[in-house]
Amino acid sequence: MDNMIAKLKDIYDRYTLLGEKLGDPAVIADRAQWTELAKAQAEIAETAQKYAEYADCERQIAEAESAEAEESDPEMRALFREECAAQKKRLGEILAEIKTLLIPKDKDDERNCIMEIRGGAGGEEAALFAYELYRMYINYCERHRLKVDEVDKSETELGGIKEAVLNISGKGAYKQLKFESGVHRVQRVPETESQGRIHTSTATVAVLPEAEDVEVEIRDEDVRVDVYRSSGAGGQKVNKTETAIRLTHFPTGIVVTCQDERSQLKNKDKAFKVLRSRLYDYYRNSKQSEYDAHRKSLVGRGDRSERIRTYNFPQGRVTDHRIGLSLFDIDAFMMGDLDEMIEALTVAEREALLSGEES
Repeated sequence: MDNMIAKLKDIYDRYTLLGEKLGDPAVIADRAQWTELAKAQAEIAETAQKYAEYADCERQIAEAESAEAEESDPEMRALFREECAAQKKRLGEILAEIKTLLIPKDKDDERNCIMEIRGGAGGEEAALFAYELYRMYINYCERHRLKVDEVDKSETELGGIKEAVLNISGKGAYKQLKFESGVHRVQRVPETESQGRIHTSTATVAVLPEAEDVEVEIRDEDVRVDVYRSSGAGGQKVNKTETAIRLTHFPTGIVVTCQDERSQLKNKDKAFKVLRSRLYDYYRNSKQSEYDAHRKSLVGRGDRSERIRTYNFPQGRVTDHRIGLSLFDIDAFMMGDLDEMIEALTVAEREALLSGEES
């Protein structure tokens, strides 16, 4: 407790010091420095202000206790006790809020993200389910004013997708969608099933924070760029010119394709954006074994037994197995109404981090 208060005091002192620097004429004249300092102050403003509330609350408790000790009138003493009790209750609330503020923030939360959706176990039914997830996430992004830019999509003849890669941009895009990484399992009667039997299929989703150009160095000699013709469902050619791009990164073996745009240059730019994000994710996990474990934790092998969430259509239920939450409006969920689930996952993460901080 004492360490936390000392940390808060340091943050408050830094906040005050930054405020003084921002008022310095020399700093005001240097736009770049002023912007950097203003950003640094804004990052700790809420915590510093909460500490000020804490300090004021402690002062009022001390004053009420002192006044009660000096007061001889029983009624006045009772009033001071009530005031002291109210302030102590408020102090507990402030401390709870402070603990939440002190949880280390994921530095990637405010980034744009790359989302990869693939059909898993279950053949054509898995591809159809992957398409429904693809549509679900696009609807969610539209609701939250996140821009979706399709990088690549490989379709099947029946309208499913083997793979889709999306670049999603907007404030907090990664923060909103990062919990979607994993194996999604569907249980339903496929339209092609004549006996009415329920089938289980899967699709995998991976969400990666988008990397900035300066964060990942991609050397020309490490990448092979192949140009080929775009193709549609079933492999049919949809473009007579070679505009599709395939990038192969030799050091890691990562392969990225993009055929969404009619312009070869635009496809190349999109492909390098995805490659940069995959490499950023790769290098965040410094060793190959750590990378493999991380990717497996995101998408697994696509087996039916590995899942983060089950979509049970006969029961109209969506269950997230990480937090044990079930929602019973699957139609709304599949139309992009994910807010309740994402909020619950965010709260669970916060509680887990708080538990780790306190242990």
